[in-house]
Amino acid sequence: MSRSLSSCLALALMLSACESRGSKPVAPAPPAAAPPAKPVVTDITAQDYVMPRLPHARVTLVDAYGGTHRVDAEVAYTSDQRTRGLMWRTGLAEGTGMLFIFKGDQWLSFWMKNTLIPLDLIFIRSDLTIAGIVQKAEPKTLSARAPDEQAMYVLEVPSGWSEKIGLRKGLKVKVEGTQGLVPSP
Repeated sequence: MSRSLSSCLALALMLSACESRGSKPVAPAPPAAAPPAKPVVTDITAQDYVMPRLPHARVTLVDAYGGTHRVDAEVAYTSDQRTRGLMWRTGLAEGTGMLFIFKGDQWLSFWMKNTLIPLDLIFIRSDLTIAGIVQKAEPKTLSARAPDEQAMYVLEVPSGWSEKIGLRKGLKVKVEGTQGLVPSP
């Protein structure tokens, strides 16, 4: 037998061995069902609530020695933004904070619900002077924290920062970048 004929016979035997007898063609598997969509979280105090990006302002504080200290602050001026605040944050760098704005001077009280880091709370009057400071507010508590005077703004900064730079009641504050933001009640 010639070599080419032997090769052809061997190939035919291999192909017939590979052929499956009596089996039906295998249908492709149906596509896997997509996982159900996660429900949109509407509870602003929930950890997985997606907070929209907040505007930023620059707050400049004058210390007891006449020095100035700038804070790049996210601005919370709506009820939902103020309720959420710094909840679930795991850190706050020095020189940053959150500025809460209210409609005029009023009695303000802050809690630390779902706030994971200790903070200083600087309460500021509408005349841009410090009305009071709550230092080293304990995280994850519902205790009310308030000064003995009314305020229009509250600046939250890293714990211990206000004492470190020498802030005290009555000192001046400058706020830039909040023009056009209208606080909700």
